[in-house]
Amino acid sequence: MTFRERLQAWRYNLVPDHLVGEILTKRWTDNAIPFLALVITVAGFGTAIPGFFKIASLQDSTRQLGEFSIVVTGLVVVMLGGGIDLSVGSIFALSCFAAVSVFFIFEQPVWMALAAAIATGLACGAINGYLVGVLRLRAFLTTLVTFIIGRALFDILVVNFAAQIQLSMAMSDVWDFIGDGTVFGFSVSVLTAIVFAIVTHIALTRSRPGWHVLAVGGSRRSAHNAGIRVKRTVFLTYVFSGFCASIAGFLIATRLSGAGPGTGLNLEILALTAAVVGGNSLGGGRGSVVKGLMGAIVVLVMTNGLIRLGYGTGTNQMVLGMMLAVAVIIDIRWLKNRHKVLNEVYVAPVYLKMGETQSAAPGSGTPYALDNRLSETEYIGLGELEGPEDVILDRDDNLYCGTRHGEIVRFFAPDYISSEVFAHIGGFPLGLAFDKSGNLISCVGAMGLYSVSPEREVKRLSAETARSWTSIVDDARLRDPNDCDVAPDGRIFFTDSTKRYDAHDWALDSIENRATGRLLVYDPKDGSTKTLLDGYRYANGVCMAHDGKSLFFAESWACRVHRYWLEGPKAGTAECVIKDMPGYPDNINRASDGNYWMAWLGMRTPSFDLSLRHPGMRKRMTRRLSQDDWLFPNINTGGVVKFSETGTIVETLGDLSGVSHPSVTSMREHKGYLYVGGILNNRVGRYRVPGADESWTGPNSYWGAGT
Repeated sequence: MTFRERLQAWRYNLVPDHLVGEILTKRWTDNAIPFLALVITVAGFGTAIPGFFKIASLQDSTRQLGEFSIVVTGLVVVMLGGGIDLSVGSIFALSCFAAVSVFFIFEQPVWMALAAAIATGLACGAINGYLVGVLRLRAFLTTLVTFIIGRALFDILVVNFAAQIQLSMAMSDVWDFIGDGTVFGFSVSVLTAIVFAIVTHIALTRSRPGWHVLAVGGSRRSAHNAGIRVKRTVFLTYVFSGFCASIAGFLIATRLSGAGPGTGLNLEILALTAAVVGGNSLGGGRGSVVKGLMGAIVVLVMTNGLIRLGYGTGTNQMVLGMMLAVAVIIDIRWLKNRHKVLNEVYVAPVYLKMGETQSAAPGSGTPYALDNRLSETEYIGLGELEGPEDVILDRDDNLYCGTRHGEIVRFFAPDYISSEVFAHIGGFPLGLAFDKSGNLISCVGAMGLYSVSPEREVKRLSAETARSWTSIVDDARLRDPNDCDVAPDGRIFFTDSTKRYDAHDWALDSIENRATGRLLVYDPKDGSTKTLLDGYRYANGVCMAHDGKSLFFAESWACRVHRYWLEGPKAGTAECVIKDMPGYPDNINRASDGNYWMAWLGMRTPSFDLSLRHPGMRKRMTRRLSQDDWLFPNINTGGVVKFSETGTIVETLGDLSGVSHPSVTSMREHKGYLYVGGILNNRVGRYRVPGADESWTGPNSYWGAGT
């Protein structure tokens, strides 16, 4: 390895830049920026202001935060529904005035004051909801008008009735407790805000009305086509916003025992800034209550902190305006370009120098030299199949294979002319195996491990394994289960080819060539799935050894075959038995003579081997070229290889004509014939193996003739 290649290996294999792409795929990354802003804001002002974290200071601030958070919660629901409510400040002020006037002027009980505040908020919210939701007026202009009218009405009422409120002698311990009391050290406003946040979050994420709000915010036309009552949903979001503002107005009324010209002033700007800074989209359909709460803390700490540092109202307004502008820019640009950024950074190829290999060219004299024997196969199901990736035969000589359409097809012996759909699974059935009871086990791409009983009952056995502690992506989910085999004790060993890509993205996995494949085991006794081995380049075919004490599995992109020991002194370990092959190995199955058949899905090429030593080139290729122009493993030529227990190559079969089986993904020996499958083929091939045991079958080899 040259010094330049060693540098490339260090750069692309040791620097985990693929983690950036994995992080960006996570939904929680939308919360990262507001959370970072929250931490910086609290830490910054906590350091700059002496006594910022004292109990007395926090109690006063949290009372404001509780009232403010309730308003923000209501506004977030409106925004998630695709609207905006600029009148929350006016509703807040009018509700506050309604509460204090009923309590101080009319000297009614506290519950009457609360009812008056709620009625005011619901009425104002209903007006907004009717105008915006039912009459379909512009939300921005409509709520701006109701804000102006509401504010004007509040100012008139304050001027005319403020004196009566101030001179009133009405008193109540309940009123004072709500305004100034605490429960377990928390103010009533904070506890109320927490309850509102929890209930609203659950409603949005776990209830049908909440799902309707998110659907309407995402696309009103699609929501309407899906049968959602869009007008009613929008109407209710504004009613809920008015309700939240009224509760907050009542709480501030109990805290201040009055209402003045400054009540609710600029509250709509503060609430809107909090919602957007928290990461809620102005376009609707994307956001959460938690994001709104984070934004509320940032805005309130920012405004109060600037005031305590001696800055005036103008500075506060300027800072809020700048925060809102930055948040809007991030929201719009990120929402529009996130997928572009992800496409740029997710694919992260690594450096790999493949070992020298022997030639597979016809007449080269090596054990890997291809011949033309596979061109002599008979065809089964020609034109009736699409993508029979694996094939298998039962005790009655019937042939089974999967198709790209999610079906397992059964061809009836002895002529294999008539067929039926044995089972419909839904995904792409890949590797197949029979257990002792005659259940057909299948790895289904992107779905998991499935079982089909002789009575055709389809059952999912496993779709996940334990998640590793160090993984960012959810590696518990089976993304590309590929091939399987059954041990004598009933355990099912199978491969998950890659943890980063689904089955249809195999080309991306080959270009990246990152070791993310693994060997797993499913135990039917307790239904558990465990990862046995990890860190292989596209783990593929699996085959139990003839004695049942070990198994072979293929590592496709590394052109290797490994042996994993189940018993004996090497139990739990794996060793490479074949390496540096000229072809990419796929499924492996037993042969009648004690050896093993292995499929080559494609052949190595000098150009792709060279590209593996230039990860930067491969990365640029995926970014700048369409997928049709990518350089990836040659899967247009393959073959079948037979190898021994020790990994010695016994013989190699090919199709030099390129007509019958240019690419092979599986083969199965049965009563003197080799049945050949290919994921790119439209048929199954049958080739008579000279000298093969014509009584030998796979089921008998695994489970004996008498079972």
